[in-house]
Amino acid sequence: MRTVWLNGEWVGEADARVSVFDRGLLFGQSVYEVAPVLAGRIANWPHHAARLANSLAMAGIADATDWPAILPELVARNGLAEGRVYLQITAGTAGDRDFLLPAPPPAPTRLAFTQPAVLVDNPKAATGLRVVLRPDLRWQVRTAKTTQLLYAVLMKEEARAAGVDDAWLVEGGVITEATSANAHIIDARGVLVSHPVDQGVLPGVTRISVMQIARAMGLAVEERAFTPDELFAAREAFVSAAGSLVLPVVEVDGRAIGTGTPGALTGQIRRRYIQTLFNCEGLAPLP
Repeated sequence: MRTVWLNGEWVGEADARVSVFDRGLLFGQSVYEVAPVLAGRIANWPHHAARLANSLAMAGIADATDWPAILPELVARNGLAEGRVYLQITAGTAGDRDFLLPAPPPAPTRLAFTQPAVLVDNPKAATGLRVVLRPDLRWQVRTAKTTQLLYAVLMKEEARAAGVDDAWLVEGGVITEATSANAHIIDARGVLVSHPVDQGVLPGVTRISVMQIARAMGLAVEERAFTPDELFAAREAFVSAAGSLVLPVVEVDGRAIGTGTPGALTGQIRRRYIQTLFNCEGLAPLP
């Protein structure tokens, strides 16, 4: 049984309970972060902490939790070698249901848990992802990492029903992002194109490193929206996310992207990113 951290207490997952009047449950006034864990260590935490601070401010939640002290102990208590650590902060429990917070506001509800997952040797890195395009009908405040994920859940279900891995979302004639990852292409010119970080997409932590690595490899990078036609004409396509690192996309709406196999540049970016995580965290290099 996993150990969960809940409001300052270490409890078994079966005993981790939140009030039915919690504002995260009633109103979705709740934010979260997911960070990768490699060799028992949390990677890229400073970037996750910066995004968490932005999300909290946008959601109107105050929190001063010392996450850098809590999360490594959580990983150790659960013996997690590779996977993800998840944390969530809600606006707390304020008695009966009311849209307006009382003054002063209640203490936030804070929780964290771990999830084992294969990140480095993910088989999808070798086979690639197959995706479908779907309209982007999410709410417009997307730079905050909130738990308002209903549309992402519905689109992941549509992708599963279609027999593929995920959906990429389209708004105003351009690709915004995947259901839970940033979307990128390497176009016919060999340029990496990625939607700019604005209200239309989540500012992905992994995306930061992807941009840096691509430029270090000598690739030109354009941070702009791209169309489905550009996607279909691209040499390569891939996604980036903390929970899956970098994964190639080989098929969209039944049409092959490039050769229909994982692209060489995507593979290089993925390997360099993993190596960067190991180096930054003081871990052993990849074989």
